[in-house]
Amino acid sequence: MATTMKPTAKPFLALADAFRSGKDSPSALLARCFEAIDAREKELQVFTAINREGATAAAEASSKRWREGKPLSPVDGMPIGVKDVIESRDMPTQMGSALFAGHNTGFDSASVRALREAGAVIVGKTVTTEFAATEPGPTRNPWDTERTPGGSSSGSAAGVAAGYFCAALGTQVVGSILRPASYCGVFGMKPSIGAINRGGSMDHMSQSAQGVLSATMADGWAVLRAIADRAGGDPGFPGLYGPVSVPTASKPRALALLETTGWAETGQEAKAQLEAAAKRLRDAGVAVLTRRDNADIEAAEVALQRAMVLTRKINAWESRWPLNTFSDRDASKLSQTMRDRLKEAEALTLDEYRANIAEREKVRGIYARMASVVDASITLSAPAEAPVGIKATGNPVYVVPGTLLGVPVASLPVLSCQGLPLGLQVIGYRDKDGELMATAASIEAIVGTGMAVRA
Repeated sequence: MATTMKPTAKPFLALADAFRSGKDSPSALLARCFEAIDAREKELQVFTAINREGATAAAEASSKRWREGKPLSPVDGMPIGVKDVIESRDMPTQMGSALFAGHNTGFDSASVRALREAGAVIVGKTVTTEFAATEPGPTRNPWDTERTPGGSSSGSAAGVAAGYFCAALGTQVVGSILRPASYCGVFGMKPSIGAINRGGSMDHMSQSAQGVLSATMADGWAVLRAIADRAGGDPGFPGLYGPVSVPTASKPRALALLETTGWAETGQEAKAQLEAAAKRLRDAGVAVLTRRDNADIEAAEVALQRAMVLTRKINAWESRWPLNTFSDRDASKLSQTMRDRLKEAEALTLDEYRANIAEREKVRGIYARMASVVDASITLSAPAEAPVGIKATGNPVYVVPGTLLGVPVASLPVLSCQGLPLGLQVIGYRDKDGELMATAASIEAIVGTGMAVRA
């Protein structure tokens, strides 16, 4: 029988004063996280590995620093989950694949190392789909265990929602951060391409980005800043732009409401939620424009029609390696989906790939022209609430455009559908991550009151 309940995420930054005064501590917070894990992990199956001993020691060291008034960073003591495509020295990195069962490199990824330097507490490795792609793992949605948590960052999203940790690392090359954030009712952010160092992570593709899922926007931004300040972005990229603390809310003058190809696949309740959000924004003095109001928005809508097709072709070519060498090692341990992707990749040519990335650059240029018209774009993060069943991860139609564009995107947990979470997606402009967060904070304040799902 399904378990249906409202999970309780655990914000972190709000506890700083209590840590300083001694009324609370990172050790006590971690103990509460372990209580949540012990209560629900058997049914939710969020983790591939938990390091209780290491996490406990890290929390104790953090508690001492807070007592002495010497925290290493704003995330010192924050319990964090790590998606199991991202290396950590103390636990296996199995990438959701039987081919890598028990695989442990013994090294930290750039992001995990940076978080340790910032004093964060690495609780465990979280379930991912196979190679952060399509084939789902066993994780269930904390709101309703008959439903998918989304993917590929399934364990990261479900764990934040269930209060296992305050934030978790995720990766996205199609919709792997934003869709799980929507389904699990947590904040999710995919930064600009290259903004967060992906060293030591199985997400090498050109549209992939490492990002965060968290209990609050402020917590998520603090995690990203802690990584960027210590590890930078990908080689050749300038890293995450924006202030150290969460950007102050800045009301946008104008927003574009994008329909994308997702509109035709969206139910009436979800459409009504988006339209109600737009009305709240208009009532607050924000101009909300659609394709019928502006030629640049219309051009972007047309250009983004092929976002899914382009993304799948680009990803297929870029998956040729390492899938070919994985197949050589033991094809029986690859899903049929991965074997089919390899066949598709081997049928493509370099000239076709060049044409696809050239079209992607054209689409990105068309979208960038909207910056003179609107501060950001809004749309849904998913066509509906999390679907029933865990054999698939849900429809990514709304989140793939932001991935194709390489821009920063946030999913805000401010809408609901059928009594379950539904995210509002805010799409910004390349390397304007801080500006996106300031806009998203304002949108969350305007839209969030009264619209999010209630217990």
